[in-house]
Amino acid sequence: MIIAVTGGKGGTGKSTVATGLAVEYARKKKTMLVDADVECPNDHILLSVKRKWFKNINQIIPKWDLSKCTKCGKCAGVCKQEAVVFVKDKYPAFVKDVCIGCKACIVACPEKAISESKKVIGKVYTGKNYNVDLVSGELKLGELASGEVVSELRRTADELKDTLRTEHVIVDSSAGIGCPVIASLINTDYIVAVTEPTPSALHDLKRVLYLAEHFKIRHGIVINKFDLEKKFCSKIEEFASRKRIPVISRFPYHDDFVRSNILMKPVVEVNSKYKDFFKELIINIEK
Repeated sequence: MIIAVTGGKGGTGKSTVATGLAVEYARKKKTMLVDADVECPNDHILLSVKRKWFKNINQIIPKWDLSKCTKCGKCAGVCKQEAVVFVKDKYPAFVKDVCIGCKACIVACPEKAISESKKVIGKVYTGKNYNVDLVSGELKLGELASGEVVSELRRTADELKDTLRTEHVIVDSSAGIGCPVIASLINTDYIVAVTEPTPSALHDLKRVLYLAEHFKIRHGIVINKFDLEKKFCSKIEEFASRKRIPVISRFPYHDDFVRSNILMKPVVEVNSKYKDFFKELIINIEK
């Protein structure tokens, strides 16, 4: 079973839920946690995992053979990222860091003067603690293709899943609803949408649940810090009831969650009472 933990808004507690869920699953079954928040991965911190480099993630970029180039400028004309700069009667200049690897310039060149090369845009790390196999992706500083890094991370995790004979995979997505989140959600069996009782969190929750419905993936809502603002929490409950979306768990606001971050431990190891919360969550996911 592959479970994605998302929620739209940042800071709602996605990583706390994802790591706690992985640790509870790992007590009985082989479990993998995939940290797909590649712009700011932190699951290794919450689990006190010393990550090890596993592989680089590469992206196709163009390479010019200037002996064939006729300075026509067509490569620059088709580049939507403006990664190819052209001045009349000059050879094109290539800005590698802006390129997203679409290959349009390679196709457009009438002289076949452009071939494929590659650059490193991210890395995959692995590690293990609390009997959880962690696979963590990280976007290279300054690169833009976070969606591509997440897609390759998911492919790598699928390969490792078969090798490790993993029974459950938890995917911890980034915030938002863009390409990295979509790459995190596709081909999953269940989406856990984590929210909090604030207007912005409810707004973004609706957006991410639209994706869940679009991809026809079963989903449920976790309300974190539900007792912080009970009036607005009721609005989330009303929304869930109206849309017939189950609220699969409610987590209280407590210093234990802050302590878990400081101690670099999952919250279920900081205070055992939260095991019951995650057991309830697992039961509701598997209904």
